[in-house]
Amino acid sequence: MGTGDITQPAEYPRRILLMALGLSPQVVTETVYALAVMAQPPFIPTEVRVLTTREGADRARLSLLSPEPGWFRRLLREYDLPEIAFDEGSIQVLRSPAGEMIDDIRTEDDNRWAADAIARQIRDLTADDECALHVSIAGGRKTMGFYMGYALSLYGRPQDRLSHVLVSAPFESHPSFYFPTRTRQVIYSPPPDSRPLDTSTACVTLAEIPFVRLRSALNTADASALATFSGAVSAAQDHLGPPRLRINLKGRFIQAAAKVVTLRPSEMAFYSMLARRAAAGLPGVSCPSDGAPEPELAAAYLSEYQAVLGEFKDIGATCKALQSGMDRAFFNERKSRVQKRLREVLGVNANPYLIHASGRRPETRFGITLPADCIEWDD
Repeated sequence: MGTGDITQPAEYPRRILLMALGLSPQVVTETVYALAVMAQPPFIPTEVRVLTTREGADRARLSLLSPEPGWFRRLLREYDLPEIAFDEGSIQVLRSPAGEMIDDIRTEDDNRWAADAIARQIRDLTADDECALHVSIAGGRKTMGFYMGYALSLYGRPQDRLSHVLVSAPFESHPSFYFPTRTRQVIYSPPPDSRPLDTSTACVTLAEIPFVRLRSALNTADASALATFSGAVSAAQDHLGPPRLRINLKGRFIQAAAKVVTLRPSEMAFYSMLARRAAAGLPGVSCPSDGAPEPELAAAYLSEYQAVLGEFKDIGATCKALQSGMDRAFFNERKSRVQKRLREVLGVNANPYLIHASGRRPETRFGITLPADCIEWDD
């Protein structure tokens, strides 16, 4: 089964809920309830996995998995849910490279180790084409949620999802609330109120979070580069940007946004003229005023035009046309043709490579705004 064969995550044979968990184990049962009972269509996990700290693991084992109170099994019984694989082996404690369990995520090292463990877990789970992964960022420290979401953005596929669970007041963060019950069950608000609360009236909903899928950016990356969270981020960044422009004068084309854009000789010369200024760190050029041709612009253009046609080609006719300088009509016509061609080929990706205007009239200048180190010419 490929990822294109099934569009609904609930239809995959292996359905994994992966969660970050802090000191509130009830987010596990709240999230399973929201997915399996309230979601339409329901997403009933076949297994649940938890990433947490040492104390978070202890709380999850005692509250969710022990015979009493055993909140996870109670949820399954309450709503007649099928068996979901979740036991002590499903709770993974974040560890240092030396194997020591992490008590909290406070230091720079703690954050780095947590990021690597989270990225590794999500990378491994998304390697299975038979699996739909649902990642919840409802529990744990904010940094854990960030790493979970970012890692899913790096590795996520069409069938994978990201969410946060929302619990109505006064049940949110209540230590005795684990899921809405079918019938009236009474718990009490914290002192000094100690007000009776009916758990059957609680509202738990799932907020699905859209995310950008960058998996294709890692397809060509070396496996060693993906061993750490920072390495995967770097590999994606190398693939995605910044925009790069390659100019081939003799071939009369440019390479931009992974596409080849062919240009006429006059358009190629005009575009390369502006690119030279950008590569040299110079500002754009002003469009010639009516009746005031620009000799310097003409000279720069003719130099590029000769390079495009070849040093043995006669450009006498063009030199004669520009002997007094480049006029306004010549400038605007070439600029318009280049812009049209770039938009035609590059579509929504054209913007970084277009000729941009800056400044107010009559001081407006036109140029290419790419950084100098992103522009190069082929010999």
